[in-house]
Amino acid sequence: MAMEHGVVALPEAEVPMVESEVVRQMRELAAQHWGAKRIARVLGIARNTVRRYLRGGPRAEVQVRPQARALDTPQRAEAQRLYRGPAEGNAVVAARLLAAHGVVASVRTVQREVAGLRRELRVQQVATVRYETAPGEQMQIDFGQKLVRIACELVKVHLLVAVLSYSRRCFVKAFLSERQDDWREGIATAFQHFGGVTRFVLGDNAKALVVDRDRVTRTVTFHPAYLAFCRDWGVIPRACQPYRARTKGKTESGVKYVKRNALAGLEFASFAALEGHLTEWMRLADERVHGTTHERPLDRFVRAEQAALQPLPARPLPSRERRLQRRVANDALVDIDTVRYSVPHRLVRDHVEVLVGEQEVRVFHGATLVATHRRSTEPHTRVIDPAHYAGLWRPWSAAVASEVAAAPPDALGRSLSVYAALVEGVGGAA
Repeated sequence: MAMEHGVVALPEAEVPMVESEVVRQMRELAAQHWGAKRIARVLGIARNTVRRYLRGGPRAEVQVRPQARALDTPQRAEAQRLYRGPAEGNAVVAARLLAAHGVVASVRTVQREVAGLRRELRVQQVATVRYETAPGEQMQIDFGQKLVRIACELVKVHLLVAVLSYSRRCFVKAFLSERQDDWREGIATAFQHFGGVTRFVLGDNAKALVVDRDRVTRTVTFHPAYLAFCRDWGVIPRACQPYRARTKGKTESGVKYVKRNALAGLEFASFAALEGHLTEWMRLADERVHGTTHERPLDRFVRAEQAALQPLPARPLPSRERRLQRRVANDALVDIDTVRYSVPHRLVRDHVEVLVGEQEVRVFHGATLVATHRRSTEPHTRVIDPAHYAGLWRPWSAAVASEVAAAPPDALGRSLSVYAALVEGVGGAA
């Protein structure tokens, strides 16, 4: 057994490639001055194989192949430590870190040495222990996306799904985007729908919620605006572990349930019709028998969870307030989440600031409020104030319209008899 660069090389083994009888036949035919091509055709093997064995001497029928290499015990322990720790389960990285410690081993060697550990870690990741929370303790939230046909057009709808972890009551709200104020508005509407606030709200690591996460210390840095929102509602935010969707498996299942049950194969005349359908569907979802609890979510909620929820804030709290910079298009419109709002036409090609609230959209030019609209959720629509286009065309007064309607045809120009005479004159001349 030889040692090379810290890696143990196991003894070589002889592996027969072509049967010795076939090699013997090759040599007999070659002694009769047969060519390699003819021998290959008769024996049914490749011509290059015949040539190689005829040149190889008495051991041509045996190929010497080195056995796989292996790490010794200390090196194997180091490889597994690196694989579990700094390499984060990546054998390529583990091989590179081993090389930095003076142990040269191929990636395949490292993969073989950590195969058992890899299976163990995989089992730990897949295996799930169901964690049941107390009534009123936790609400899980997540977003899902689905293409829905609205007004004969495919629209990407973003669905915020919230599930009460104890009773499994489900709430869903549709949006045209997935920004931070959409998260806040969805969570606030969910609490209002359930009639109370849970102690914790568990979400994922979306950028709208989580700014940074330290895997070593397992600390999460939430977005300041999201933290302020949670303080206003008296709820404690939590984030699941990265790539561990099972941490919030109740809402993960809820998102799938909404996509496959509430919206599968359906079309809607408008976004408002979609919202109305989801409201009715939530009532039906509350009355079904849940597969895990074997109870109707609404019964479980009324019996144990409703009284455990914290009360809603005494005064309404704003959950949506987004400031956006926009440049006014040539048609005097600004685009907000696929909806276009009008501004005074004198601001075409100029920059404005748009404040998107829960119920209205306000547009500022500098410090001056130039437009106010009711917020729309209908995708690809236009919200127009006719006053914003005043002066672009001459008004068509009612007095002028009545005069034109009362005037005889001859007063508006030549009569048809003039054109008839001209046609007859041309025909006579012909």
